[in-house]
Amino acid sequence: MAMKRFRSVFGFVLWVALSFGAGAIGSVFTQRAIPDWYMTLAKPSFTPPSAVFGPVWSLLYFLMGTAAWLVWKTDGSKLKSVGLALFLTQLVFNAGWSILFFGLHLIGAAFAEIIALWALILATTVVFWSVRSLAGWLMVPYLVWVSFAAVLNFSIWRLNI
Repeated sequence: MAMKRFRSVFGFVLWVALSFGAGAIGSVFTQRAIPDWYMTLAKPSFTPPSAVFGPVWSLLYFLMGTAAWLVWKTDGSKLKSVGLALFLTQLVFNAGWSILFFGLHLIGAAFAEIIALWALILATTVVFWSVRSLAGWLMVPYLVWVSFAAVLNFSIWRLNI
């Protein structure tokens, strides 16, 4: 029983750490670009203050990691490995967006990438939902936020062409 509990806690920490890892990779590029490049861009009126992004992403990475952990510890689902593979893939795209947008200043390419990310998040959410409904629900705020981020990305792109 103690070993099963240890495995569960270890799994939880691992999945949450993987999620925050994607954020850490992205933040390396974000922190460098915000004071210089990002602040000079024309942005739409609905752009949130910079202070909003850290807390929102922290909550989202925690929820995402929790969702992946719930799927990971669910036995008997044929879709479990598909869902976790999708989850890991979308994490790569999550970090990749920051590299494109903030690191390389490729706003248009970042928009194309965030559309692919959105589709991966949707697919992950649907599969997670099939495996364990709570895991699907935990992905919904992330999907909503990335939907907003895609609109914001597109608007910044259009304003700065």
